[in-house]
Amino acid sequence: MSYQIALKRVYAPIEPHDGARVLADRLWPRGKAREALQLSAWHPETAPSTTLRRKYQRDQRSEASFDTRYRLELTESDTLLLPLMRYARAGPLTLLTASRRIEDSHLPALRDSLIKALEQEDAADRDPVASPPCYAHETNTETGQL
Repeated sequence: MSYQIALKRVYAPIEPHDGARVLADRLWPRGKAREALQLSAWHPETAPSTTLRRKYQRDQRSEASFDTRYRLELTESDTLLLPLMRYARAGPLTLLTASRRIEDSHLPALRDSLIKALEQEDAADRDPVASPPCYAHETNTETGQL
């Protein structure tokens, strides 16, 4: 199944095709009232941990290291992505951040992890859980035995 997950800055105009609008930052964006953002939800726990974010901002972590550590943070919790998965399954989802450059923010990694989790869940739903059939009721017509 294909999921429509867009990435946007909170300062970008609100559009009708945004669908569910979820703020995925740990800190509230400056100068924005809750009503002005028209959010469906705010999930600060899906943002990178404060320690990881600070190390990255102070150039103590490379971009690749940040990306790897953040993805690890997302996979450590079984329930962290569930609210976002529900929104993605219901229709279009727009993940919001106050970061100046979306490409340099955590949102691309969050979207990738979210899509991966959705695809894994979809694959698990497609795999039928089946046990071997029971043939106890069948008998051999020549011998009369099971």
